[in-house]
Amino acid sequence: MTERRVEQRVEQVGDGLPLALRTAWWATAWLRGHVVTDLLLDAVIGDDATHVVGGLDALGLGQDAAESLLAGLARIRAEGATGFGVALPVEGDLVGLGGPPPFNAAALEAGEAVVVSGAWIGLVPVRVGAAVTWHAHRAERRQLPDIGEADRTLRRELPSAADALADLDVARWRPEVADRLMNLRHRPHVTPPPGVPSRCAELAARALQAAEIVDIALEDDGGAVSAYEISARRDALLPLDRAARHALVAAGSPEAWPDSH
Repeated sequence: MTERRVEQRVEQVGDGLPLALRTAWWATAWLRGHVVTDLLLDAVIGDDATHVVGGLDALGLGQDAAESLLAGLARIRAEGATGFGVALPVEGDLVGLGGPPPFNAAALEAGEAVVVSGAWIGLVPVRVGAAVTWHAHRAERRQLPDIGEADRTLRRELPSAADALADLDVARWRPEVADRLMNLRHRPHVTPPPGVPSRCAELAARALQAAEIVDIALEDDGGAVSAYEISARRDALLPLDRAARHALVAAGSPEAWPDSH
């Protein structure tokens, strides 16, 4: 078993989307003229008090240490942005990241980031109460999971995880997990902005479903009473956790979308 923290979950808001994925989807829709500014801000900020962008001045972009979300995104757009994508790294699996090391380290600590293709700027969210600061970093080109492969892997890992958890008597220590696994057709509702391919929205919904199963199964160590049971449960969930994150990165990164221009 690797040392990475499977229990490290990305922050989720609203309809369950990771904050970085929600931001990547809506910022790309705004960038490409599919939604107006008010819709972008409503979707990204949600119930938070404020979102600001910090660190652009250190990259030689602007004079202010922190700017409003809209001002920061507009400045990034002027740098040649072509799309906003998501990264959901954990230790040992930096999916969605291409470097450099300072950006990778910040994204790994946060568990999520937005990568702006074209401008090659990375944005890492840091939350303090109801305020979020998106810290800007230089980013590099990255390799992304293939949509089709991510889809096939997730479809394969869900039943495999179900079998493994059944062997561990999941119903005894987490009946909620058994209920979710018996009802895989009931998925979280995901409403993407215009411009997101329906295939990507569907993939994101199934990935969120898988991530929820991992969350519930790992909660409070699942009632496990021995180190062996804890280790066995984590081993059973590692492939599903990885598949879910890779699927969300593919679904949330326009560079990976088919015919996305």
